[in-house]
Amino acid sequence: QVQLVESGGGLVQPGGSLRLSCAASGSIFSITAMGWYRQRPGKQRELVAAITTGGTTNYPDSVKGRFTISRDNAKNTVYLQMNSLKPEDTAVYYCNALPPRSDYWGQGTQVTVSS
Repeated sequence: QVQLVESGGGLVQPGGSLRLSCAASGSIFSITAMGWYRQRPGKQRELVAAITTGGTTNYPDSVKGRFTISRDNAKNTVYLQMNSLKPEDTAVYYCNALPPRSDYWGQGTQVTVSS
């Protein structure tokens, strides 16, 4: 059974940066596209970054130019570099396959952007 563990969240001031990590218990990254998702307070969970097995990335307009997803298949880890953070980026961030699998959701990592 695959387990995904997110880490790297925290409290950061507007304009700051954070790097999130997602470690998998199994070697899934080489065989599936992956995504970073977030759930903001009172909102539905949304996809904020995606990466294919070949390394092609995609982002919604809300984070394009600020967030960067990357993967290290050898380490079974996916990363999300977040720059120029805004208060509206405050959310719990999760990684999952793309499309997401219900049995892959982890605990997520809280990101709070506030002065």
